Amino acid sequence: MASNSIQELEKRYPEIAQEYKRIAGEQYSLFAAKMLDYGKGNISVGSNLETPEEIKLSLTGLWFRMTDKMNRLKNLVLLNQSPNVVTESVTDTFQDMSIYGIIAQIVQNGKWK
Repeated sequence: MASNSIQELEKRYPEIAQEYKRIAGEQYSLFAAKMLDYGKGNISVGSNLETPEEIKLSLTGLWFRMTDKMNRLKNLVLLNQSPNVVTESVTDTFQDMSIYGIIAQIVQNGKWK
C-alpha cells in the first residue's frame, strides 16, 4: 500500500515529491553532523534509555527543545520580530523541530542506542 501511495504522489505531484526528498536529504545530513558533534548522550541524558523513566526523561527533554523552537517560530513568524540570533532562521527552526520529532520517534521505538 505504501509504495502505491508513493507512486501516486510522485505521479500527481512530482515537484512536491522531489522537494520533499531534497529536504529530507538535507535533514539527514544536518542530523548526521549534529550527531557526530554531540553524540547520543545529550538526548539520552546520560542514561541507557532502558527504563520507562529514562525514556520519559529523554522525551521530556525533547519536548522542552521543541517548545523552545515553537516559541522562536512564534516570535519570528507570528510577531514579526527580527531575530537576535541571526544564525538561526525560520528554516533552521523548522529543521530543528523536524529532526527533534524524528529523534523522539527513535527514542520511543527503543532504537537510540
